[in-house]
Amino acid sequence: MPNSKLSKPTMQALRFYEHGEPLEVLKLETVEVPAPGVGRIRIAVHACGLTPADSALCRGLFSSGLPRGIGLEVSGRVDAVGEGVDDVRVGDLVLGTPDWIDCPTAGMAGFAIMDRWTPVPAGLDLTDAATLPMAAETAFRSIDLLGVEEGQTVLVHGAGSTVGVAAVQIALMRRAQVVATAGDTYADKLRDLGATVTSYGEGMVERVRQLAGGSIDLVLDTAPVTGALPDLIEIAGGNPQHVLTISDFEGSEKLGTRNTGRDGTTLRYDVLPEFARLAADGRFTVPIGGTYPLEKWRDALQLSLSGKAKGKLVLMPANA
Repeated sequence: MPNSKLSKPTMQALRFYEHGEPLEVLKLETVEVPAPGVGRIRIAVHACGLTPADSALCRGLFSSGLPRGIGLEVSGRVDAVGEGVDDVRVGDLVLGTPDWIDCPTAGMAGFAIMDRWTPVPAGLDLTDAATLPMAAETAFRSIDLLGVEEGQTVLVHGAGSTVGVAAVQIALMRRAQVVATAGDTYADKLRDLGATVTSYGEGMVERVRQLAGGSIDLVLDTAPVTGALPDLIEIAGGNPQHVLTISDFEGSEKLGTRNTGRDGTTLRYDVLPEFARLAADGRFTVPIGGTYPLEKWRDALQLSLSGKAKGKLVLMPANA
């Protein structure tokens, strides 16, 4: 970690100095290792999940002071503890979210300042641990916002995404009947979990209705923006309030569906301990599409932006 030619310890970090397309504005550079403030801890990052939110930050989402780091979900070993923190010690393994607002670096770095964390349970691999925060939080918040209950029939559209796979599992935990739309990559996995699966495209409305054996009570859209909301509203019996999207906010405003950008803004990271335990027990999983050393960030980001990642992409700093 330390560079003997500099007065303070340094690390590699991925940051941007202006807003724009991620591949154009991001730079991997050497920066000082940040110190944890009050109520914060610092970890040596083992793994960091790459999410669509990282690209959105580069493009100006939640614009704030620059430079800014990316990487919103991490796992690693506690390296330093700030004032007022008494639930972890140096050396503990944790997963959670970095403080990307008040710190000029985030999780795509050798070290990260954490604002939310939970212990990594025995039996949970550190790389798998890094995939949990965003997918579990978004899926749980969405399923909760929809009000999914036992006995209901739920469609998860785009169930091959990381949030989609998580949402299917959570809906099934609530003893709902789940129909999922997905491509070939995760269709069999989704069936193994207990969902009934069909493909996208022409005839989707009729296929979903047939598989559901009647009406669909609620619809969760976890797919990229493809203009599918009119079909999803039709599947929901014509009631746009029975449809929630995590991605097509513009279409949602036009068509009157619910969306997580407006209706579900209170984040639910309080559920992370539960999902970490479930993952450790093999009862919850987020698929990994590939792991990359931090210096190969451009390859990982290109794959992510292509929409062909087939699972969570994970960056591994040198600490791993």
